[in-house]
Amino acid sequence: MSSENFTAFLRRLPSGSARPSPESTWHERAKSQLTLGERSADRLRNAMGSWGFVGGFVLFMAAWWMLNTAKTTAWDPYPFILLNLFLSMLAGLQGAILLIAAKRQDAIAAALAQHDFDTNVAAKADIEALLEINRRQLEMIAELQGIAQQLLPPRARDAARAAGTRMAAEKEAEVQEAVTRAADEAGGDHPQAGRPESA
Repeated sequence: MSSENFTAFLRRLPSGSARPSPESTWHERAKSQLTLGERSADRLRNAMGSWGFVGGFVLFMAAWWMLNTAKTTAWDPYPFILLNLFLSMLAGLQGAILLIAAKRQDAIAAALAQHDFDTNVAAKADIEALLEINRRQLEMIAELQGIAQQLLPPRARDAARAAGTRMAAEKEAEVQEAVTRAADEAGGDHPQAGRPESA
């Protein structure tokens, strides 16, 4: 590849990432679009799913029981029919509030999944562009090495080839030695493996 072709290739590449940087996070945009009912449902869900709510509810039930067992202040005597009606209404409201909050969580999960997909697609495009640049650079390096070898005199060219072959052999020997060392270390952890027992 010539330098002109490589320069033209670089000009065709995008100046930045395939995904523009957002001005705000997804959570900030979603929070700003919440309606009053959705905000209320979230607050009530967070309140009802806390130990404070459980403790307050237990104290309320105990106070109701003590006040209505006394003869002077009993407005809902045993079997506490008014309390049962109140608890039934509370359970129905809790179910509706939790369903509203669950629907919101489903919408959030779907939006986050789409956001992750868009981010992955943009990252894939960026990685493919970088890989293409790397491939073009390797082609240019190979061409430059070929040109440099052609410009060298025959004796120097043979010496360069011999040096390259020697370096490749040394690198292969280093890799083989590292593999052998790793195998020996792995075998050292299990001295009984692959070794016959001594008499």
